[in-house]
Amino acid sequence: MNNDERDLRLEMLNSLLTTPHRKLEQVAEIHKLIIELDPIFYGHLAVWYQRNGDVRDHKEVFVAHLLTGDIKEHRDAGFVMLQELPPYQVARVVDFMKQHRHKVPRSARTAVGRYLKTRESNPAQFDRAALRGREAMKHLYASLHVKPGERANAILFRGQPPAGSLADVLKQLAKAESAAEQARLIVQYKLPYTIAVGAVKAITPGVLTALIHSMTPQEVINNLKSLKARGAMDHPEVKAMIDGKLDSASKDGRVSVMKAGVAADAVDLDEETVARLEKVRDEGVKRRGVISRPTALLVDKSGSMDSAIDLGKRLGALISGITEAELFVYAFDNMPYPVIAAGKELSHWEAAFNYIKAGGGTSIGCALEAMRKKRQIVDQIIIVTDEGENASPYFAPVYQTYCREFGIMPNVVIVRVGGHYDWLESGLKKQSAPVETFTFAGDYYSLPNIVPLLTRPSRLDLLMEILDTPLPVRNDGG
Repeated sequence: MNNDERDLRLEMLNSLLTTPHRKLEQVAEIHKLIIELDPIFYGHLAVWYQRNGDVRDHKEVFVAHLLTGDIKEHRDAGFVMLQELPPYQVARVVDFMKQHRHKVPRSARTAVGRYLKTRESNPAQFDRAALRGREAMKHLYASLHVKPGERANAILFRGQPPAGSLADVLKQLAKAESAAEQARLIVQYKLPYTIAVGAVKAITPGVLTALIHSMTPQEVINNLKSLKARGAMDHPEVKAMIDGKLDSASKDGRVSVMKAGVAADAVDLDEETVARLEKVRDEGVKRRGVISRPTALLVDKSGSMDSAIDLGKRLGALISGITEAELFVYAFDNMPYPVIAAGKELSHWEAAFNYIKAGGGTSIGCALEAMRKKRQIVDQIIIVTDEGENASPYFAPVYQTYCREFGIMPNVVIVRVGGHYDWLESGLKKQSAPVETFTFAGDYYSLPNIVPLLTRPSRLDLLMEILDTPLPVRNDGG
């Protein structure tokens, strides 16, 4: 693997990890580039991302590309991975194959057929899939011309669900007159919140209690805005149940870190609930890895760099929460400003940056020069900047002196903000310094995705970890 190839792979990986959610055009383009660069690497990356990534769009596009690929092992891996998705994602995979890959190969049709028949063979599993993803399930049967079994046909297409099916229970719920009967049906059959709430005419505290009792921690997070709108936060007993679900979420590895961050910012919640959501996010980030190397975070505060300062606060909270080694933080314009937070929460970092205002020239090297004089030795330097360095000391020569004096060569990670340049990156590459760059596009919820880049000993280690991730294998002889 030569340096140019490795740089391009890492550039693709950085883009993959930091692409904003729901920008499917960007997602599709990045995948196309990675496949063209290295199809073998792409297959392992697909499986690695399924375990470590957060953006559903990427997971769907990975499966679609594997299922339509030229490598049999990839098609088999896509076959297995498809079986683990909820119906709405399977439908999105099929639509992506049709619209972007312009084909749905026989093996992909077989995978979807297996998906549907497996659920039909387990009535409880089918009922829950049909209840949560009714339109997606109908779309899969119809668009791929899969003939449903008699029970599936009755539930999805004829509107005549058999007695005892969840679809039949939902009809009973809509007809139930008393809140007690509604609550009983919700709890007994664990009816999903988004479905049940549409069938119940009046949401009483008792019904809310039943709904929350049946919800997973992730579902509570996803529906906090709806719960608040229905008065859940105004009833102490109901609020206590929500608190309990959020406390469980912080220990649940399946909960989306990204969703917790979105909920904390998007819903007008009390400080206690926001703190619980932040704990969910922080604990989820910690599960992605620990920074064991001394690290420096250098934040550009020169003119027009308000976005860098805001990002610096969030990175400070993110990094300090998962580091087991020393962390040195500086803001800089023409001179360095040490930044010391009283704790690891975002509020602590916001307070630490409170009087750091954008203005002045740009000497990225001044912060590292201050570290050199204080003998603050690190293995990793993260720089938030637009790379518009225009004053001495310049970073590249200071970096050279720092390396020579301490006998080390720290990895440099440039987080580009605003209308950025490539001056800093170019200067470091001329010195053969280990430098990586990725562009921050304003999506704060994607920040946890950069943790893998910071917690591995080197970028090559991360690439090798991905290549060592085994592809799932079909065990049905298909």
